[in-house]
Amino acid sequence: MTDKSKRPKVGVGGIIVKDGKVLLQKRCSEHGKDTWSFPGGHLEGFETWEGCAMRETEEEVGITVKNIKFAGVTNDFHTSEDKHYVTIFMRCEYDAGEPKVNSEDELTEVHWFSPEDLPSPLFLPLENYLKLGYRIG
Repeated sequence: MTDKSKRPKVGVGGIIVKDGKVLLQKRCSEHGKDTWSFPGGHLEGFETWEGCAMRETEEEVGITVKNIKFAGVTNDFHTSEDKHYVTIFMRCEYDAGEPKVNSEDELTEVHWFSPEDLPSPLFLPLENYLKLGYRIG
């Protein structure tokens, strides 16, 4: 019998694109501490993937996005944290606002990066996304 408490959680990451660059945030929570990720978070009950990407982006970095489309999915085993996530990536176009740290308990920095010059270390789901050959630009 499987342990139901070990069922995967669902995360949604927003690949926000503006002028050929993508927005990344440096995480400070214990889950992925000091790694760079797209804005995102847990999918809420009865929430669409698009809605989650919009909500999390506004909550975490204070900007709005538009033209949100499915971009890929990863199966992420955070073994050192004993966590398993399925991460859904949504490509978003920047709409409005100036990116800033809105959630100091979750992130410390937010910056635009060229897809060819990403910072390190990357958050595991983003690493897995790139290993699968998905594009971020």
